[in-house]
Amino acid sequence: MKPNIHPDYQNVVFHDTAADAYFVIGSTLKSDRTIEYQGKTYPYVPIDVSSASHPQYTGKQRISKNEGRIAKFKNRFGQLGGK
Repeated sequence: MKPNIHPDYQNVVFHDTAADAYFVIGSTLKSDRTIEYQGKTYPYVPIDVSSASHPQYTGKQRISKNEGRIAKFKNRFGQLGGK
């Protein structure tokens, strides 16, 4: 590899602010902010969505779809069984 043309690759702490979760991942991102995490100092990058807060990965999306289907069925056909 040619020297001085590749970005610096380092461990960075990503903070999912929605779920208050921290991830240490190798990245080439630069950040002016740092954080002390597990006894070491890392560059710090806050993010809005990650696998800890995204509905598809947490399973909340499936629950909300099912609740909508059940409510739609009950509104259309009412309570079956005579009560």
